Amino acid sequence: MKKMLEDYKKGIIPLNKILEKLERLPYEDLGFAKIDTHRIIRKGFPETVYCKGKTITQIIDILKTMNTDDQNILATKANKKIYTSIKKVFSNAEYNEEAKTIIIKNEVIKQKKGTILVITAGTSDIPIAEEAVVTASIMGNTVIKAYDVGVAGIHRLFDIKDKMDQSNVIIVVAGMEGALASIVGGLTSKPVIAVPTSVGYGSSFQGIAPLLTMMNSCAEGVVVVNIDNGFGAGYFASLINR
Repeated sequence: MKKMLEDYKKGIIPLNKILEKLERLPYEDLGFAKIDTHRIIRKGFPETVYCKGKTITQIIDILKTMNTDDQNILATKANKKIYTSIKKVFSNAEYNEEAKTIIIKNEVIKQKKGTILVITAGTSDIPIAEEAVVTASIMGNTVIKAYDVGVAGIHRLFDIKDKMDQSNVIIVVAGMEGALASIVGGLTSKPVIAVPTSVGYGSSFQGIAPLLTMMNSCAEGVVVVNIDNGFGAGYFASLINR
């Protein structure tokens, strides 16, 4: 809002454009979706588009409504077919196939101070970790990674102790039994965001086992997001770092 009014004062944006934008606040009704155009003002980051369960037409209509020259857009849980369709409409769309994320950059990302460290227990946890990385990065954070340092070879974790010490927030992504979050929580004074993944054999119950392990952690300073919710972890880490 401040930037918009400053641009109007400088003569960059005409009055009718200002009125257009104000008319769309606090949300725009598309019938099948009500786009929260006010969220960037309240939260500092616009609404994120969760693609799973939506048609490609719905996703594109939502993105068209959100797409302005003064905000970046993040879409999550997007497959290659969705990206291919979006790329035809938005030439600046970028796809991270591993993270299943799409970003549309309309402004330069302003870098915050501080670092977020993203750790995975195993290689199979990387897709969810990458979702957290993309989310935290587009919100202006410096992100470093340390993958495949799980409890089956705990000596690997000790080699990244310096990275833990240098970070403001640590995200731990783990499936199977999910014990890594507790160990990291016990080794660091930094806040730890634990992300259970649906990776594991039958008794992990698609992520229920690591979720319960993480929620029952006796290490102080560990909080838990939902199963496979890399986005939620990246967003919350950004709030802490901010």
